[in-house]
Amino acid sequence: MNTQAAPLVHPARLTAVLDPRLSRWLWLIKWLLALPHYVALVFLWVAFVGASVVAFFGILLTGRYPRPLFHFTTGVLRWSWRVAYYTFGALGTDRYPPFTLADVPDYPTHWELAYPEDLSRGLVLVKWWLLAIPHYLVIGLFLGGVHASWAGGGLVGVLTLFAGFALATTGRYPRGLFDLVMGLNRWVLRVAAYAALLTDVYPPFRLDQGSDEQRSDEEELAP
Repeated sequence: MNTQAAPLVHPARLTAVLDPRLSRWLWLIKWLLALPHYVALVFLWVAFVGASVVAFFGILLTGRYPRPLFHFTTGVLRWSWRVAYYTFGALGTDRYPPFTLADVPDYPTHWELAYPEDLSRGLVLVKWWLLAIPHYLVIGLFLGGVHASWAGGGLVGVLTLFAGFALATTGRYPRGLFDLVMGLNRWVLRVAAYAALLTDVYPPFRLDQGSDEQRSDEEELAP
Protein backbone atom coordinates (compact mmCIF):
# COMPACT_ATOMS: atom_id res chain seq x y z
CA MET A 1 0.00 0.00 0.00
CA ASN A 2 1.28 3.46 -0.89
CA THR A 3 1.49 5.68 2.21
CA GLN A 4 3.25 8.63 0.62
CA ALA A 5 1.43 11.94 1.20
CA ALA A 6 0.10 13.72 -1.83
CA PRO A 7 1.93 16.93 -2.79
CA LEU A 8 0.05 20.12 -1.97
CA VAL A 9 -1.84 21.49 -4.95
CA HIS A 10 -0.74 25.05 -5.67
CA PRO A 11 -3.54 27.53 -6.52
CA ALA A 12 -1.64 28.65 -9.63
CA ARG A 13 -2.10 26.03 -12.34
CA LEU A 14 -0.25 25.82 -15.65
CA THR A 15 -1.14 23.34 -18.38
CA ALA A 16 -0.07 23.07 -21.99
CA VAL A 17 -0.36 20.84 -25.04
CA LEU A 18 2.70 20.54 -27.26
CA ASP A 19 1.82 21.07 -30.92
CA PRO A 20 2.47 17.77 -32.71
CA ARG A 21 3.50 19.42 -36.00
CA LEU A 22 5.71 22.38 -35.23
CA SER A 23 7.41 24.16 -38.12
CA ARG A 24 11.10 23.43 -38.55
CA TRP A 25 11.98 27.09 -39.17
CA LEU A 26 9.23 29.36 -37.86
CA TRP A 27 10.90 29.54 -34.44
CA LEU A 28 13.69 31.63 -36.00
CA ILE A 29 11.37 34.60 -36.57
CA LYS A 30 8.78 34.23 -33.81
CA TRP A 31 10.45 37.04 -31.85
CA LEU A 32 9.76 39.31 -34.82
CA LEU A 33 6.18 38.13 -35.30
CA ALA A 34 5.52 38.73 -31.59
CA LEU A 35 6.59 42.40 -31.66
CA PRO A 36 2.97 43.70 -31.51
CA HIS A 37 2.52 41.67 -28.33
CA TYR A 38 5.70 43.07 -26.82
CA VAL A 39 4.49 46.61 -27.45
CA ALA A 40 1.12 45.86 -25.86
CA LEU A 41 2.76 44.16 -22.89
CA VAL A 42 4.93 47.19 -22.14
CA PHE A 43 1.78 49.22 -21.46
CA LEU A 44 0.06 46.34 -19.69
CA TRP A 45 3.01 45.86 -17.33
CA VAL A 46 3.05 49.57 -16.48
CA ALA A 47 -0.62 49.23 -15.56
CA PHE A 48 0.20 45.97 -13.73
CA VAL A 49 2.60 47.80 -11.43
CA GLY A 50 0.04 50.48 -10.68
CA ALA A 51 -2.66 47.89 -10.01
CA SER A 52 -0.32 46.00 -7.69
CA VAL A 53 0.34 49.14 -5.64
CA VAL A 54 -3.39 49.73 -5.25
CA ALA A 55 -3.90 46.05 -4.37
CA PHE A 56 -1.12 46.29 -1.75
CA PHE A 57 -3.03 48.92 0.17
CA GLY A 58 -6.29 47.10 -0.39
CA ILE A 59 -4.88 43.95 1.19
CA LEU A 60 -3.26 45.92 4.00
CA LEU A 61 -6.57 47.58 4.90
CA THR A 62 -9.12 44.86 4.16
CA GLY A 63 -7.25 41.55 3.86
CA ARG A 64 -8.62 41.10 0.34
CA TYR A 65 -7.24 41.61 -3.16
CA PRO A 66 -9.75 43.78 -5.07
CA ARG A 67 -11.39 41.33 -7.43
CA PRO A 68 -11.37 43.51 -10.60
CA LEU A 69 -7.65 44.19 -10.09
CA PHE A 70 -7.06 40.48 -9.46
CA HIS A 71 -8.60 39.59 -12.82
CA PHE A 72 -6.51 42.26 -14.53
CA THR A 73 -3.16 41.29 -13.01
CA THR A 74 -3.69 37.57 -13.51
CA GLY A 75 -4.72 38.39 -17.09
CA VAL A 76 -1.44 40.23 -17.70
CA LEU A 77 0.50 37.21 -16.42
CA ARG A 78 -1.61 34.93 -18.61
CA TRP A 79 -1.05 37.08 -21.71
CA SER A 80 2.70 37.23 -21.00
CA TRP A 81 2.86 33.47 -20.62
CA ARG A 82 1.02 32.80 -23.87
CA VAL A 83 3.50 34.99 -25.73
CA ALA A 84 6.36 33.21 -23.97
CA TYR A 85 4.89 29.82 -24.87
CA TYR A 86 4.78 30.87 -28.53
CA THR A 87 8.29 32.37 -28.48
CA PHE A 88 11.45 31.55 -26.54
CA GLY A 89 9.80 30.79 -23.22
CA ALA A 90 8.88 27.36 -24.59
CA LEU A 91 8.39 27.28 -28.41
CA GLY A 92 5.50 24.95 -27.67
CA THR A 93 3.08 26.14 -30.36
CA ASP A 94 2.99 27.78 -33.78
CA ARG A 95 -0.46 29.20 -33.12
CA TYR A 96 -0.26 32.98 -32.76
CA PRO A 97 -1.21 34.22 -29.28
CA PRO A 98 -4.54 36.03 -28.91
CA PHE A 99 -4.67 39.68 -27.81
CA THR A 100 -6.72 39.19 -24.67
CA LEU A 101 -6.35 39.01 -20.89
CA ALA A 102 -8.95 36.25 -20.67
CA ASP A 103 -8.37 32.54 -20.98
CA VAL A 104 -8.93 31.18 -24.48
CA PRO A 105 -10.35 27.66 -24.15
CA ASP A 106 -9.00 26.31 -27.44
CA TYR A 107 -5.50 27.80 -27.12
CA PRO A 108 -2.90 25.11 -26.34
CA THR A 109 -1.78 26.54 -22.99
CA HIS A 110 -3.67 27.83 -19.96
CA TRP A 111 -2.67 29.58 -16.75
CA GLU A 112 -5.21 29.92 -13.98
CA LEU A 113 -5.06 31.19 -10.40
CA ALA A 114 -7.80 30.68 -7.83
CA TYR A 115 -9.06 33.91 -6.28
CA PRO A 116 -8.07 34.08 -2.57
CA GLU A 117 -10.98 35.10 -0.36
CA ASP A 118 -8.63 36.18 2.43
CA LEU A 119 -5.01 37.33 2.40
CA SER A 120 -2.66 38.04 5.30
CA ARG A 121 -2.26 41.74 6.07
CA GLY A 122 1.13 41.08 7.64
CA LEU A 123 2.57 38.94 4.85
CA VAL A 124 1.83 41.61 2.26
CA LEU A 125 4.56 43.73 3.85
CA VAL A 126 7.35 41.19 3.39
CA LYS A 127 6.48 38.40 0.96
CA TRP A 128 7.12 40.27 -2.30
CA TRP A 129 10.69 41.22 -1.40
CA LEU A 130 12.04 39.44 1.70
CA LEU A 131 10.36 36.04 1.68
CA ALA A 132 10.65 35.63 -2.09
CA ILE A 133 14.42 36.29 -2.23
CA PRO A 134 15.41 32.58 -2.34
CA HIS A 135 13.08 32.08 -5.30
CA TYR A 136 14.37 35.19 -7.05
CA LEU A 137 17.85 33.67 -6.96
CA VAL A 138 16.56 30.45 -8.49
CA ILE A 139 14.45 31.97 -11.26
CA GLY A 140 17.28 34.36 -12.03
CA LEU A 141 19.15 31.26 -13.18
CA PHE A 142 16.10 30.02 -15.09
CA LEU A 143 15.51 33.27 -16.96
CA GLY A 144 18.85 35.05 -16.81
CA GLY A 145 19.69 37.78 -14.31
CA VAL A 146 17.87 39.64 -11.57
CA HIS A 147 15.63 41.50 -14.02
CA ALA A 148 14.41 38.22 -15.45
CA SER A 149 11.93 37.92 -18.30
CA TRP A 150 10.97 35.42 -21.01
CA ALA A 151 13.31 37.09 -23.49
CA GLY A 152 15.34 34.00 -24.26
CA GLY A 153 17.97 34.24 -21.52
CA GLY A 154 19.06 31.89 -18.77
CA LEU A 155 18.47 28.16 -18.63
CA VAL A 156 15.04 28.38 -20.25
CA GLY A 157 16.51 30.27 -23.20
CA VAL A 158 19.27 27.69 -23.65
CA LEU A 159 16.83 24.78 -23.51
CA THR A 160 14.43 26.35 -26.01
CA LEU A 161 17.36 27.05 -28.31
CA PHE A 162 18.20 23.33 -28.17
CA ALA A 163 14.54 22.64 -28.95
CA GLY A 164 14.78 24.94 -31.98
CA PHE A 165 17.84 23.10 -33.25
CA ALA A 166 16.04 19.78 -32.73
CA LEU A 167 13.08 21.06 -34.74
CA ALA A 168 15.35 22.23 -37.54
CA THR A 169 17.22 18.94 -37.78
CA THR A 170 14.59 16.34 -36.91
CA GLY A 171 11.25 18.13 -37.14
CA ARG A 172 10.46 17.06 -33.58
CA TYR A 173 10.51 18.69 -30.15
CA PRO A 174 12.04 16.18 -27.68
CA ARG A 175 9.32 15.35 -25.15
CA GLY A 176 11.67 15.20 -22.18
CA LEU A 177 13.02 18.63 -23.04
CA PHE A 178 9.50 20.05 -23.30
CA ASP A 179 8.55 18.60 -19.93
CA LEU A 180 11.61 20.19 -18.31
CA VAL A 181 10.91 23.58 -19.91
CA MET A 182 7.34 23.43 -18.64
CA GLY A 183 8.54 22.60 -15.14
CA LEU A 184 10.86 25.60 -15.09
CA ASN A 185 8.13 27.92 -16.35
CA ARG A 186 5.65 26.51 -13.82
CA TRP A 187 8.09 27.42 -11.05
CA VAL A 188 8.49 30.94 -12.47
CA LEU A 189 4.75 31.57 -12.67
CA ARG A 190 4.16 30.37 -9.11
CA VAL A 191 6.79 32.81 -7.87
CA ALA A 192 5.29 35.57 -10.01
CA ALA A 193 1.86 34.99 -8.46
CA TYR A 194 3.32 35.08 -4.94
CA ALA A 195 5.49 38.14 -5.52
CA ALA A 196 2.56 39.98 -7.15
CA LEU A 197 0.56 39.47 -3.92
CA LEU A 198 -1.98 37.28 -5.71
CA THR A 199 -1.65 34.39 -3.25
CA ASP A 200 -0.27 33.68 0.22
CA VAL A 201 0.71 30.11 -0.74
CA TYR A 202 4.51 30.01 -0.74
CA PRO A 203 5.91 28.55 -3.98
CA PRO A 204 7.33 25.06 -3.45
CA PHE A 205 10.97 24.38 -4.23
CA ARG A 206 9.82 21.63 -6.56
CA LEU A 207 10.21 21.10 -10.28
CA ASP A 208 6.83 19.81 -11.44
CA GLN A 209 7.66 18.79 -14.97
CA GLY A 210 5.25 17.96 -17.75
CA SER A 211 2.37 19.54 -19.60
CA ASP A 212 0.01 19.02 -16.66
CA GLU A 213 1.19 19.22 -13.06
CA GLN A 214 -1.65 17.01 -11.86
CA ARG A 215 -0.32 14.25 -14.09
CA SER A 216 3.13 14.79 -12.57
CA ASP A 217 1.69 14.49 -9.05
CA GLU A 218 -0.11 11.26 -9.93
CA GLU A 219 3.09 9.81 -11.36
CA GLU A 220 4.93 10.65 -8.11
CA LEU A 221 2.31 8.70 -6.15
CA ALA A 222 2.35 5.65 -8.40
CA PRO A 223 3.64 2.53 -6.58
